[in-house]
Amino acid sequence: MPIIRKTLSPEETTEDPMRITAFAFALIALPGAALADPVGLTPDMMSATVPTPSGPVEILRNQDNANRLSGDWTLTSRPCPNFCIQPMVPAPGVTPVGELEVIAALQDANTVVIDGRIRPEFEAGTIPGAVSVPYNEAADRLDELGCEVDFDGFICEGDLMQVVLFCNGPWCGQSPTAARNMIEAGFPAENISYYRGGMQNWQGLGLTVVPGGAGG
Repeated sequence: MPIIRKTLSPEETTEDPMRITAFAFALIALPGAALADPVGLTPDMMSATVPTPSGPVEILRNQDNANRLSGDWTLTSRPCPNFCIQPMVPAPGVTPVGELEVIAALQDANTVVIDGRIRPEFEAGTIPGAVSVPYNEAADRLDELGCEVDFDGFICEGDLMQVVLFCNGPWCGQSPTAARNMIEAGFPAENISYYRGGMQNWQGLGLTVVPGGAGG
């Protein structure tokens, strides 16, 4: 599927202070949530709206102060090799980023946030607005990022997209592999950012997850 970026108007991307106040009061009014404290993205931002092919999606954190991860996301000791700790910088020139930078990238028309996992993992749940480019396809789809197709591969010059890559988490090698493969194929490392925390940290912070293809 070709990479498509949509943009939001300033009104859609700016958080309304009155809306935050109303949200907090609504939370207190919920049954069983009388003692719950609001969970914002930052002290000044309750949520952020990002464009997706299905329309704008609001990213916010789970408001249940007792919420915990479950299932495989609670595992601490996946076997290595295969599930080894990844470096913060997977290749020279790549920029490491965190959750707030990912959200800002999702709102930037010149940046694409790429889920580098295999397609079934993307479809099971991803970051809103992320697009699926499996790690083993990334180096073959550079034309979708502004590179020119050449007989020997790609010519990556001029006005290229900025890219943020992520996969399952600090133990996932899929997006680091994608970054290295893209650079080897000619895509500039300075146009690549790496969200090492991936889905593990994203879900650990209770951030919005959507099925891939539905807001993803």
